[in-house]
Amino acid sequence: MYTPVKCYHPYYGPFDPCPPIRTKCYQTPPNLYLGFQPMNLQQYPLQEALYKGTLWPCLYDPYPTPVPKGGKG
Repeated sequence: MYTPVKCYHPYYGPFDPCPPIRTKCYQTPPNLYLGFQPMNLQQYPLQEALYKGTLWPCLYDPYPTPVPKGGKG
């Protein structure tokens, strides 16, 4: 399932000098999940497309995505 924010739990050792970051999150772009451009995709009006930086709503992803509660980046 497509989610723009992925999280993982890195290993931290018992002798690490810094406090551990238990959950790290990063953002993935929506074009990773599109594969190829299908025909007749819905398009934004010109002014809205210029504002959002893409012509197609399926490729729009506001940046940065807020970190989920409990996660630290």
